Amino acid sequence: MNALIAVLLLAAGTGPPDAGPADAAGDQVTPLSSGQAGARADQIPPPTDDDVRQAIRRGIDFLLKAQNDDGSWGGQGDSLTTWSGGIWSNPETHRAWKVAVTGLCCAALLEVGTSDDAVAATDRAIRYLIDNADVKRPNEWDTMNNWAYIYGLQGLAAAYGHPRYADSPLRAEIAASVAKHVHNLARFQSVSGGWGYLELNAPRTRRPQWATSFMTAAAVVAMQEARRNGLEVDQGVIDRAIRIIKHCRLPNGGYTYHVRAIPNLHSEYIDQVKGSLSRIQVCHAALILSGEPVPPEDLLTGMGHFFREHKFLDLAMHKPVPHEAYYYNSGYFYMFGHYYAALVIERLGPEAQAKYWPKLRHEIIKIQQKDGSIWDYDMHRYDRPYGVAYGLMALGRSLR
Repeated sequence: MNALIAVLLLAAGTGPPDAGPADAAGDQVTPLSSGQAGARADQIPPPTDDDVRQAIRRGIDFLLKAQNDDGSWGGQGDSLTTWSGGIWSNPETHRAWKVAVTGLCCAALLEVGTSDDAVAATDRAIRYLIDNADVKRPNEWDTMNNWAYIYGLQGLAAAYGHPRYADSPLRAEIAASVAKHVHNLARFQSVSGGWGYLELNAPRTRRPQWATSFMTAAAVVAMQEARRNGLEVDQGVIDRAIRIIKHCRLPNGGYTYHVRAIPNLHSEYIDQVKGSLSRIQVCHAALILSGEPVPPEDLLTGMGHFFREHKFLDLAMHKPVPHEAYYYNSGYFYMFGHYYAALVIERLGPEAQAKYWPKLRHEIIKIQQKDGSIWDYDMHRYDRPYGVAYGLMALGRSLR
C-alpha cells in the first residue's frame, strides 16, 4: 500500500518528499525545435510583434484542428509515458481534465480568435462546457474535479462577458453553468480555505483537507474573472482563499507548494524561490486582481526571479516524471507560470513591461512546435491544447 501511495504521489505531482532532488534531475534534455531555443532571452533578438502574431495564428490553427467532435479538447490516449496512463483510469478524472482544458481553450479563442472558424469552434466549446458543468469528484482521494471548476468557470465567465454573447440565446445557460462551478468551488474548498487536487491522507473527508497555494490562486483568478463580468461569487469564499495565499508567502519571496502550518525550507526543497517561480506569478496575480496591496517592488522582484532563474523551468520541461528536476520543478509548471506572469506584467509600469514582455515572448515562442502546438509535459492529449491556450493568452496580452 505504501508503494502504491508513493507512485500516486509521483504521478500526480503532489508535494514532493522531504529529500534532495532526484539523481536524474541534472540530466538536461533539450527537446526544443529551434536552434536558438536554448539561448537566454537577452542573447538573441526579441520576437517582434509580427513574430508574435504569427505564433498566435499557428496556435489558433492547431486548436482548430485538435478540437474534438463534441467541442472539447484533450482526451485519454497518446501518452508517451505511463505515469498517468495506469493511475488515472477513472473516467470522471479524464472528464475533469477535459473540461478544464476546454475552458482554457475557450478563454484563449475568445481573447485572440476572430476568424469564422475560431468563432464556430468557440461556440462548440461553450456548448460542451454547458453540457459538462456537473463534474463529480472522481473518488475519495482524487479531487481533480477542482481543475474543472476553475477553468470551466474561467472559460464560461469569459464567454458571458464577451460582446459576442451579450444577446446570445446561450447566455442564460452560461450563467447557470457558471453558478454550478461557483457552487462546487465553495463546496470543495478545503478546511484551510484553499483547493487541491488530491486527498491522500486519511480520513478522506467530503470537504478536502489538502490544498496548494497555486491551485487556490488560480481559483481566485477565475472567480475574479466571473465577478468582473457581472456574475455572482460568494465574497466569503474569496476572502478565505486570499487569507491562505497570504499565509503561503515566504520571507524569501516564494510561496509554499502546500498549505501548511510551517514551511519546509530544505536548501533544495520546492519551497525555495527556484522551485517557486511559477507559484510566485499566480499568487501575485490573484492578490492583484483581488485588490490586495502588493508592493510594486515585490512584483518586480518576483518577475526578476522568474527570468533570472528560468533555467530551472527549462530543465524540468518535457521531463516525464513529476518533480524530477532541481528544486522539484515539474514540466507542467512551465506554461502555467508564463500565463500568470503575463497577468502580472500587464499590470506593471511601462518601463517594466518594456523589459519583461520580450523575455516572456521568447520563452513561449521558443518551444512552439512546427504544427503550432506548445507543450511542456506529456499528458495524454491534454498537454498541447492547454499549452497553446496558456501561450495564446500570454502572447495576446503582450500585443495590447
